[in-house]
Amino acid sequence: MLKRLILCIAIVCITLEGLGTSSAGTPKILVIGDSLSSGHGLPTPKSWVSLLKTQLREQGFLHQVVNASVSGDTTTNGVTRIRVSLEQHRPAIVILELGGNDGLRGLPVESVRANLVVMIELIQEYGARVLLAGMRLPPNYGSAYTDRFEHLYSDLAKAYDTSLIPFFLDGVATVPGMMQADGVHPAEPAQAVILNNVWEHLLPLLKP
Repeated sequence: MLKRLILCIAIVCITLEGLGTSSAGTPKILVIGDSLSSGHGLPTPKSWVSLLKTQLREQGFLHQVVNASVSGDTTTNGVTRIRVSLEQHRPAIVILELGGNDGLRGLPVESVRANLVVMIELIQEYGARVLLAGMRLPPNYGSAYTDRFEHLYSDLAKAYDTSLIPFFLDGVATVPGMMQADGVHPAEPAQAVILNNVWEHLLPLLKP
């Protein structure tokens, strides 16, 4: 009898994990990104993802945040690993912040789009909601390329009915003191600004 009870409890726990929650019924937010979200060059507690965890608690949300961001990742890297992350964590919401490294390397916009489509479709197949982080490139890449790259995100958000952060680094990219010495990665003061950019579009997804 005891063995049967233990088995039943185990089955219930596994089922809950498969529904985008922890065994305690907590919904998960999965962040799939690159160095902008991994906290490159910063103490972990200072990154915008860590600040998000604090803000969720302060606002009374029970969501668990899982940061699966990897510095240097392109959308191709994201495609190769996203299925494992979705299977492991079964999130309710996925913040998809990839593409910046593709653009900085001048990779074809069509390839970036194709990779983002694969990831968005997989996320939606797993029953999670997508928050897509829009990116922009420096003007020295030429207007023809940068315009197509920027519009890529809004076009995908419309086509796949996802939520969109129009520009992930709004208020950061061109503001003095907001970037680290390398000129690429946001500094500590920028993390709260990024969090605000995310929060504005994440908040509607948190409510039933």
